[in-house]
Amino acid sequence: MKKILIVDDEKPIVEILQYNLEKEGYLVHTAYDGEEALRMVGENDPDLIVLDIMLPKKDGFTVCREIRATRDIPIIMLTAKELETDKVLGLELGADDYVTKPFSAREITARIRAILRRSDAGSKRLQTEQGKLSIGPVTVDRDLMQVSFQEQPVELTFREYNLLLFLMNRPGFIFSREQLLNQVWGYEYVGEERTVDVTVRRLREKLENNPAKPEIIHTKRGVGYYFKWR
Repeated sequence: MKKILIVDDEKPIVEILQYNLEKEGYLVHTAYDGEEALRMVGENDPDLIVLDIMLPKKDGFTVCREIRATRDIPIIMLTAKELETDKVLGLELGADDYVTKPFSAREITARIRAILRRSDAGSKRLQTEQGKLSIGPVTVDRDLMQVSFQEQPVELTFREYNLLLFLMNRPGFIFSREQLLNQVWGYEYVGEERTVDVTVRRLREKLENNPAKPEIIHTKRGVGYYFKWR
Protein backbone atom coordinates (compact mmCIF):
# COMPACT_ATOMS: atom_id res chain seq x y z
CA MET A 1 0.00 0.00 0.00
CA LYS A 2 1.48 3.34 -1.08
CA LYS A 3 1.81 5.99 1.62
CA ILE A 4 0.85 9.61 0.88
CA LEU A 5 1.62 12.56 3.14
CA ILE A 6 -0.71 15.57 2.74
CA VAL A 7 0.62 18.85 4.14
CA ASP A 8 -1.75 21.82 4.23
CA ASP A 9 -2.97 24.15 6.97
CA GLU A 10 -6.49 24.24 5.50
CA LYS A 11 -8.29 21.39 7.22
CA PRO A 12 -11.16 21.06 4.66
CA ILE A 13 -8.63 20.56 1.84
CA VAL A 14 -6.76 17.92 3.84
CA GLU A 15 -9.97 16.07 4.70
CA ILE A 16 -11.23 16.05 1.10
CA LEU A 17 -7.91 14.80 -0.25
CA GLN A 18 -7.58 12.20 2.48
CA TYR A 19 -11.07 10.88 1.83
CA ASN A 20 -10.54 10.56 -1.93
CA LEU A 21 -7.06 9.06 -1.68
CA GLU A 22 -8.11 6.49 0.89
CA LYS A 23 -10.94 5.49 -1.46
CA GLU A 24 -8.23 4.82 -4.07
CA GLY A 25 -6.45 2.50 -1.66
CA TYR A 26 -3.65 4.76 -0.42
CA LEU A 27 -2.52 4.99 3.20
CA VAL A 28 -2.74 8.70 4.02
CA HIS A 29 -0.88 10.67 6.70
CA THR A 30 -1.54 14.35 7.33
CA ALA A 31 0.33 17.37 8.66
CA TYR A 32 -0.76 20.98 9.14
CA ASP A 33 2.52 22.88 9.41
CA GLY A 34 6.06 22.61 8.09
CA GLU A 35 7.70 21.29 11.23
CA GLU A 36 5.08 18.57 11.62
CA ALA A 37 5.56 17.66 7.95
CA LEU A 38 9.30 17.07 8.41
CA ARG A 39 8.65 14.97 11.50
CA MET A 40 6.06 12.88 9.64
CA VAL A 41 8.49 12.30 6.77
CA GLY A 42 11.04 10.89 9.20
CA GLU A 43 8.50 8.72 11.00
CA ASN A 44 6.49 7.36 8.06
CA ASP A 45 8.79 7.47 5.00
CA PRO A 46 5.99 8.34 2.54
CA ASP A 47 6.04 7.36 -1.13
CA LEU A 48 4.78 10.80 -2.20
CA ILE A 49 4.12 14.17 -0.57
CA VAL A 50 1.41 16.72 -1.43
CA LEU A 51 2.89 19.94 -0.04
CA ASP A 52 1.27 23.36 0.26
CA ILE A 53 3.55 26.40 -0.08
CA MET A 54 1.87 28.64 2.50
CA LEU A 55 2.38 26.83 5.82
CA PRO A 56 2.88 27.89 9.45
CA LYS A 57 6.27 27.49 11.18
CA LYS A 58 8.10 26.47 7.98
CA ASP A 59 6.83 27.25 4.51
CA GLY A 60 6.59 24.67 1.74
CA PHE A 61 9.73 25.90 -0.02
CA THR A 62 11.78 25.36 3.15
CA VAL A 63 10.23 21.95 3.74
CA CYS A 64 10.92 20.89 0.15
CA ARG A 65 14.53 22.06 0.40
CA GLU A 66 15.13 20.17 3.65
CA ILE A 67 13.53 16.98 2.32
CA ARG A 68 15.58 17.15 -0.87
CA ALA A 69 18.79 17.44 1.18
CA THR A 70 18.38 13.85 2.37
CA ARG A 71 15.59 12.10 0.44
CA ASP A 72 14.27 11.64 -3.07
CA ILE A 73 10.52 11.45 -2.40
CA PRO A 74 8.23 12.69 -5.20
CA ILE A 75 6.67 16.03 -4.20
CA ILE A 76 3.60 17.76 -5.63
CA MET A 77 3.46 21.38 -4.50
CA LEU A 78 0.19 23.24 -3.98
CA THR A 79 0.00 26.98 -4.46
CA ALA A 80 -2.80 29.51 -4.23
CA LYS A 81 -0.73 31.84 -6.36
CA GLU A 82 -0.32 31.81 -10.11
CA LEU A 83 2.98 33.64 -10.06
CA GLU A 84 5.58 32.18 -12.41
CA THR A 85 8.26 32.75 -9.77
CA ASP A 86 6.50 30.49 -7.24
CA LYS A 87 6.17 27.65 -9.72
CA VAL A 88 9.75 27.94 -10.95
CA LEU A 89 11.16 28.16 -7.42
CA GLY A 90 9.29 25.01 -6.42
CA LEU A 91 10.67 23.13 -9.41
CA GLU A 92 14.18 24.43 -8.82
CA LEU A 93 14.02 23.15 -5.25
CA GLY A 94 13.22 19.69 -6.60
CA ALA A 95 9.42 19.47 -6.68
CA ASP A 96 8.15 16.99 -9.28
CA ASP A 97 4.90 18.78 -10.03
CA TYR A 98 2.76 21.71 -8.94
CA VAL A 99 -0.96 22.35 -8.84
CA THR A 100 -2.64 25.74 -8.47
CA LYS A 101 -5.58 26.18 -6.13
CA PRO A 102 -8.49 25.80 -6.54
CA PHE A 103 -8.20 22.27 -7.87
CA SER A 104 -10.30 19.12 -7.94
CA ALA A 105 -9.56 16.04 -5.87
CA ARG A 106 -9.75 14.08 -9.12
CA GLU A 107 -6.92 16.14 -10.61
CA ILE A 108 -4.64 15.58 -7.61
CA THR A 109 -5.44 11.87 -7.58
CA ALA A 110 -4.58 11.60 -11.28
CA ARG A 111 -1.28 13.40 -10.75
CA ILE A 112 -0.38 11.15 -7.81
CA ARG A 113 -1.29 8.01 -9.74
CA ALA A 114 0.80 9.10 -12.74
CA ILE A 115 3.89 9.98 -10.70
CA LEU A 116 3.79 6.77 -8.67
CA ARG A 117 3.24 4.69 -11.80
CA ARG A 118 6.27 6.31 -13.39
CA SER A 119 8.30 5.83 -10.23
CA ASP A 120 7.41 2.11 -10.10
CA ALA A 121 8.28 1.71 -13.78
CA GLY A 122 11.65 3.32 -13.13
CA SER A 123 12.33 0.92 -10.27
CA LYS A 124 11.46 -2.07 -12.45
CA ARG A 125 13.77 -0.84 -15.20
CA LEU A 126 16.59 -0.69 -12.68
CA GLN A 127 16.17 -4.40 -12.08
CA THR A 128 16.50 -5.25 -15.78
CA GLU A 129 18.87 -2.61 -17.17
CA GLN A 130 22.00 -3.77 -15.39
CA GLY A 131 25.47 -2.33 -15.58
CA LYS A 132 26.98 1.09 -16.05
CA LEU A 133 26.45 3.59 -18.83
CA SER A 134 29.34 6.01 -19.40
CA ILE A 135 29.58 8.85 -21.89
CA GLY A 136 32.43 11.30 -21.47
CA PRO A 137 32.72 12.41 -17.82
CA VAL A 138 29.24 11.15 -16.88
CA THR A 139 28.65 7.63 -15.55
CA VAL A 140 25.31 6.14 -14.52
CA ASP A 141 25.24 2.99 -12.41
CA ARG A 142 21.79 1.65 -13.23
CA ASP A 143 22.00 -1.10 -10.59
CA LEU A 144 22.48 1.38 -7.77
CA MET A 145 20.76 4.35 -9.43
CA GLN A 146 23.88 6.45 -8.88
CA VAL A 147 25.49 9.10 -11.05
CA SER A 148 29.04 10.41 -11.10
CA PHE A 149 30.63 13.33 -12.92
CA GLN A 150 34.39 13.25 -13.45
CA GLU A 151 34.43 10.24 -11.09
CA GLN A 152 32.79 12.24 -8.28
CA PRO A 153 29.32 11.21 -7.02
CA VAL A 154 26.44 13.53 -7.87
CA GLU A 155 23.11 13.63 -6.04
CA LEU A 156 20.15 13.80 -8.41
CA THR A 157 16.43 13.79 -7.77
CA PHE A 158 14.36 10.97 -9.25
CA ARG A 159 13.17 13.30 -12.05
CA GLU A 160 16.67 14.56 -12.84
CA TYR A 161 17.99 11.00 -12.92
CA ASN A 162 15.30 9.80 -15.31
CA LEU A 163 15.77 12.76 -17.65
CA LEU A 164 19.54 12.23 -17.73
CA LEU A 165 19.22 8.49 -18.36
CA PHE A 166 16.64 9.06 -21.10
CA LEU A 167 18.92 11.50 -22.93
CA MET A 168 22.06 9.37 -22.41
CA ASN A 169 20.35 6.32 -23.88
CA ARG A 170 19.74 8.33 -27.07
CA PRO A 171 22.86 10.49 -27.55
CA GLY A 172 22.60 13.02 -30.34
CA PHE A 173 18.81 12.75 -30.68
CA ILE A 174 16.99 16.04 -30.17
CA PHE A 175 13.79 15.94 -28.13
CA SER A 176 11.23 18.71 -27.81
CA ARG A 177 10.01 19.78 -24.38
CA GLU A 178 6.66 18.17 -25.10
CA GLN A 179 8.33 14.86 -26.00
CA LEU A 180 10.40 14.94 -22.82
CA LEU A 181 7.33 15.66 -20.70
CA ASN A 182 5.52 12.70 -22.21
CA GLN A 183 8.47 10.30 -22.11
CA VAL A 184 10.14 11.24 -18.82
CA TRP A 185 7.33 12.73 -16.76
CA GLY A 186 5.02 10.04 -18.08
CA TYR A 187 1.83 12.02 -18.55
CA GLU A 188 0.50 15.05 -20.34
CA TYR A 189 1.71 17.82 -18.05
CA VAL A 190 -1.03 20.33 -17.38
CA GLY A 191 0.98 23.51 -17.19
CA GLU A 192 3.88 25.18 -18.86
CA GLU A 193 6.80 23.35 -20.40
CA ARG A 194 9.09 25.49 -18.24
CA THR A 195 9.42 22.49 -15.92
CA VAL A 196 11.72 20.83 -18.51
CA ASP A 197 13.90 23.95 -18.70
CA VAL A 198 14.20 24.07 -14.92
CA THR A 199 15.18 20.40 -14.67
CA VAL A 200 17.74 20.77 -17.46
CA ARG A 201 19.21 23.81 -15.71
CA ARG A 202 19.52 21.84 -12.46
CA LEU A 203 21.27 19.00 -14.30
CA ARG A 204 23.69 21.41 -15.95
CA GLU A 205 24.55 22.92 -12.57
CA LYS A 206 25.54 19.44 -11.37
CA LEU A 207 27.10 17.98 -14.54
CA GLU A 208 28.75 20.85 -16.40
CA ASN A 209 32.01 22.61 -15.64
CA ASN A 210 30.41 25.79 -16.94
CA PRO A 211 26.58 25.57 -17.01
CA ALA A 212 26.45 28.74 -19.13
CA LYS A 213 28.44 26.95 -21.85
CA PRO A 214 27.19 23.34 -21.69
CA GLU A 215 29.31 20.56 -23.16
CA ILE A 216 27.00 17.67 -22.25
CA ILE A 217 23.32 18.63 -22.33
CA HIS A 218 22.84 20.88 -25.33
CA THR A 219 20.03 23.11 -26.54
CA LYS A 220 18.82 23.11 -30.12
CA ARG A 221 17.31 26.56 -30.37
CA GLY A 222 13.61 26.44 -31.12
CA VAL A 223 13.52 22.63 -30.88
CA GLY A 224 14.62 21.13 -27.57
CA TYR A 225 17.48 19.33 -25.85
CA TYR A 226 19.95 16.54 -26.54
CA PHE A 227 22.91 14.75 -24.92
CA LYS A 228 26.26 14.85 -26.70
CA TRP A 229 29.86 14.68 -25.55
CA ARG A 230 32.19 16.28 -28.10
